[in-house]
Amino acid sequence: MKHLNISLRFLIYFTLLVFACKRVETNYSKQTVVCPIGMNLYQRQALPVLERKLLISGLVNIQNYCPDIIVDLKYSSEDNFIGINLYGNLKNAYLQKEACEKLCHAQNILNNYSEYLSLIVFDAARPVSVQQKMWDMVEVPEQIKHWYVANPQKGSIHNYGMAVDVSIINKNGELLDMGTDFDYFGELAYPGKEYYFFERGKLDSIQVQNRELLYRIMSEAGFYVSKTEWWHYNAASLNYAKSKYKIIK
Repeated sequence: MKHLNISLRFLIYFTLLVFACKRVETNYSKQTVVCPIGMNLYQRQALPVLERKLLISGLVNIQNYCPDIIVDLKYSSEDNFIGINLYGNLKNAYLQKEACEKLCHAQNILNNYSEYLSLIVFDAARPVSVQQKMWDMVEVPEQIKHWYVANPQKGSIHNYGMAVDVSIINKNGELLDMGTDFDYFGELAYPGKEYYFFERGKLDSIQVQNRELLYRIMSEAGFYVSKTEWWHYNAASLNYAKSKYKIIK
């Protein structure tokens, strides 16, 4: 009878867990499974190891707050500058709550501009252990390596859950053309040099306008852009992040 009661309790729990999550239809040709913001111990144990680490660090799942934002974590695949999967089977993107709220604000601003468009997140909170692997594997001259990958000894704003790599996608699942791919290493990706490269025929007017749109949306929401990556936006300074949050190991 005791074993029967345990089995019955587990069945009830599992049924509640299944129905606690819902599949949300978005306008951007993808479906998102959104679970409640609060999770119990059993729910957390079912998550990927990295995801449990992010939750324990106090971070929040972006899509629990903004289900219309698309998430395509490049470091959960081989589609990145290293060419290897660094995140395993992690599918959800996490940020500190205050950064997440700013990102939701950016999504609302974009929706007011056009319901046809949405933000898409390529990376968000990142453990410093992954930062070290990136640092070791990035193939650029040593003296400029920190332009593209933050030194793990100092920490990246990503390592505190206060930075996000982001672009814009339309409802057909097509990325707006920004002139370079995500994780492109070179001056063509530098924000602030769009007109320099436009005048030299390296960027066209549509690519420049798309970057300006992303910049306006994110800046109005309280983010500021990296000097070398059009996709990288910080919700605060590194000093602020260090003063308020613990680094994600």
